[in-house]
Amino acid sequence: MEVNEDMMEEMKVSVKVPMDRVGVIIGKNGSTLKELQEKTKTRMSVEENDVLIEGKSLYVWKARDIIRAIARGFSPVRAMRLLKDQYMLDIIDLSEYLPTEKAIKRVKARIIGKNGRTRELIEEHTGVFVSVYGKTVALIGSMEGLDVARRAVEMLIEGSKHSTVYAYLEQNRTV
Repeated sequence: MEVNEDMMEEMKVSVKVPMDRVGVIIGKNGSTLKELQEKTKTRMSVEENDVLIEGKSLYVWKARDIIRAIARGFSPVRAMRLLKDQYMLDIIDLSEYLPTEKAIKRVKARIIGKNGRTRELIEEHTGVFVSVYGKTVALIGSMEGLDVARRAVEMLIEGSKHSTVYAYLEQNRTV
């Protein structure tokens, strides 16, 4: 898709990030932040746990998603995949599904699985990267893969057996 930058308006967006992820966003000697700015054609500044992004609208939205992905536990390398048009970010807030911290902790363990195997199977069958961080499960992938990965995560949240989720993934393999 050809983008006409003259038709885009200048804008500013602020993204709150957990304090323990600020260093990852900045990178060693500011290298990650600098690379992000270059690749997204934006200007960014970090104040405490707030990242301010300025630039042309389309680029600001891309940069915002990358920052949100890093804030939700993805490495900058994986988050940068969002620069490609076919990749999107989906964030599932477990607190919207579960009533207590204990329930959230239990479901996070179910999504990760023993030795990370469940998360690994979701990634292998859908081509979607999965990050379990805080009270969220974040997904980066194509539209088709995201639909299947999200459904698999929702099945685990709802209490489906792992074997049922694995069968669903096998039936709906997108890679």
